[in-house]
Amino acid sequence: MLLTNSVKEKISIEAIKTLITRFESFPEDASNNRNAPFHEAFLSAFADKLQGKFSDTSLFISLSSWLQGLNTTLGQTFFENVAHYLCEGEKREYTSKKLGNLKITQTQRNNIGSIVANLSNSIDTPNLQSENAQIFQNFETSEIKALDFSADVFFENADSVVAIELKSVRPNSGEMRGEKQKILEGKAALYRHFFSKQIYFYIGFPFDSTVNPANESATSFNKQRFLNSIINMNKFFAYDETLVASELWDFLSGQENTMEEILNIINTISTIDFLTKFQLLTDNTKRNTAEYLAQLQEWNLFSEKEIIENNDLIIK
Repeated sequence: MLLTNSVKEKISIEAIKTLITRFESFPEDASNNRNAPFHEAFLSAFADKLQGKFSDTSLFISLSSWLQGLNTTLGQTFFENVAHYLCEGEKREYTSKKLGNLKITQTQRNNIGSIVANLSNSIDTPNLQSENAQIFQNFETSEIKALDFSADVFFENADSVVAIELKSVRPNSGEMRGEKQKILEGKAALYRHFFSKQIYFYIGFPFDSTVNPANESATSFNKQRFLNSIINMNKFFAYDETLVASELWDFLSGQENTMEEILNIINTISTIDFLTKFQLLTDNTKRNTAEYLAQLQEWNLFSEKEIIENNDLIIK
């Protein structure tokens, strides 16, 4: 089963927006480079390794900064938006400034503290079923405000609520404890707020950075190897509360090979003649040409194509 045309179009538009933004800031030469004397000083030690790869150290620094900007765009915008399109979800923030704090009981808070402390001290190992049993109960104790929490992806149906924290880069070594506490607190609060529904809260990674493209598929993953590569990940998180690479994207769409489809969409749009094709689509004088329609089809811009093909009927 393939992604619908509507979803393909939305993903395509995200890819186009991302490329346009990055083209606008791409460093063509070193004339407008920012001052980075400390970077340049340290890079002097690597001059022999950079020789033949980069003739201009300043341009190399600018390209590194540009690539970091791309990483930020993917992590903060592209991955989240594509995830929302696949599951018809949204970003959800239960904070005093957004939707307001949810409630948990004092017993839930105490149990969360015990779970995190025992994991921190290696008294216990992560066990999703055991942890859920300790927080998914309607304890008859006083209600308190849950800590602020958010979910990068949030969706619900008649039977369940699903929240996902997306991580596009490897978390820092000290981050896992805080992520675990946040997710436990979020699950406890969602359990009381959506009492009749099953609650799921995952931590998701859009790709497996440990995959070797030389002998492994870019969309494959080795969960054990990947989670082992993150300091303290296995100390705090069970395998069944993590989603990695194609496992994540297939889960969001409910069908197989979703990551492959997303990459195919990007690869079709992200070519060396991208700007030429984009300029064609912004030229209204070409709007009724066969070339224009073919470009809309190639980039999955089905809504615009449908409008043009039915232009006479719309005018009538």
